[in-house]
Amino acid sequence: MNQNSPFKGKTGVKRILNATQYSIDGFKSAFQKEAAFRQIILINIILIPITFFLNVSPAEQAIMIIVCLLSIIVELFNSAIEAVVDRISLDKHELSKDAKDMGSAAQFVSLAIIFASWSIILLR
Repeated sequence: MNQNSPFKGKTGVKRILNATQYSIDGFKSAFQKEAAFRQIILINIILIPITFFLNVSPAEQAIMIIVCLLSIIVELFNSAIEAVVDRISLDKHELSKDAKDMGSAAQFVSLAIIFASWSIILLR
């Protein structure tokens, strides 16, 4: 008995191509449906190019860019959590609120990491 998902089953190059398309679809969905994702993208569009004009070491620049990109990853997870919770039920429920609040808290921490990292590097 095959318990694998019918959506899995591709291997090799076909799997990589499918995974790439799924990722592109995920970015499109997040951008179209999530204002917070668009805001994080805007922050990254502003902050990442700024790193190329700052008098920082390559390692510091890498850290500054990595923490910005981290916020995109966290927002994608946060948006995914919200989508799954809403898929299960739109009814108000304490566990649904907890899940969404925890995702939001994760994004808050990632933004705090940006602020702290940039502050430490620029104010040294």
